[in-house]
Amino acid sequence: MGWFFLLPGRRPGFPDTRSIKPEPDGLVAIGGDLHPELILEAYTKGVFPWEGADPIPWFSPDPRLILRPAEFKAHRSLRKTRNKGLHEVRFDADFQGTMRDCARVRRRGQRGSWINERMVKAYGVLHERGLAHSVETWREGRRVGGLYGLCLGRAFFGESMFAKEADASKLALWALCEHLTRRGFLFVDCQQDTPHLRTLGAFTVSRAFFLAELEQALKSSSAW
Repeated sequence: MGWFFLLPGRRPGFPDTRSIKPEPDGLVAIGGDLHPELILEAYTKGVFPWEGADPIPWFSPDPRLILRPAEFKAHRSLRKTRNKGLHEVRFDADFQGTMRDCARVRRRGQRGSWINERMVKAYGVLHERGLAHSVETWREGRRVGGLYGLCLGRAFFGESMFAKEADASKLALWALCEHLTRRGFLFVDCQQDTPHLRTLGAFTVSRAFFLAELEQALKSSSAW
């Protein structure tokens, strides 16, 4: 067995995850709670919660998908969309609303959402502390796409994204990458390998490589 149990309320909750061999799907722990301090500890050790229902599963996949902000690939069609000037990208305009849109908008092959109200509340606290952020695409007064994630040091941990119309989430990710590039961020953690994110410049690295990059990113204070 490559995972362990977490007890609710226990701080610290995670051992040195470099010594843990995850399950093939990346599972490293089950249990614990969604207390902001445990969430922060998890991310600093390369772990993230997969959903908010008990018992909470915690993952650290190998390989791991990351994106260098300066290497975002804005394809021709996406550039055309932005050049039309029909959309506005806003940062942190409605963090919890963006999370709920990520939960509501269905994706192909997906049943339901792992983002429940417990997660909205927990990450909302981190947003109030300046550690979680949303990037939102708006058109004609409506939020039509966006993403949210956690920012620690020079690393941005992307959690989820949604689109109600073509290119809306890509515009948000592009704006995020421009923002992070200007501030010297090392990577966006995309967590799971997806063909969609690969087309935008993301690539896989080993878990050991990711943890080494994360250690470097956490040596700096956040420049968000």
